[in-house]
Amino acid sequence: MLNGPGATIAKAREFRRALSLPEGLLWRELRQQPGGFKFRRQHPAGPFVLDFICLSAKVAIEIDGAAHDVGAKPASDEARDAWLDNQGFKTLRIPARDVLADLGAVVAFIIDRCASAQPLHRPADGPPPRTGEELL
Repeated sequence: MLNGPGATIAKAREFRRALSLPEGLLWRELRQQPGGFKFRRQHPAGPFVLDFICLSAKVAIEIDGAAHDVGAKPASDEARDAWLDNQGFKTLRIPARDVLADLGAVVAFIIDRCASAQPLHRPADGPPPRTGEELL
């Protein structure tokens, strides 16, 4: 599991109280565990605070507003994505305007990506059936 230092944890707690409109709308959907996936919001990960994360699928979700296109933000986002990739996580970058325009499509996209990141068999569900056994 990804964790962060105390300062990052404090920052994450602060961010949870001040979600942007697109983040709040998406969280309202993701907190209901669509597709059986559990999500966390404003999760501390090393020196970063991630908008959303699905730990079981190893997928981080970042909602990018207009501020992500200016100044040093693109380089910072690239460094965050590289760090997450090094930790074994894939990053989904979703424009805030897409969340506002079609929330259902965004949720479906996220669930599809989480499902494709999952192994075919999850060890927590027990061993796979032996060859030739019928599933009832």
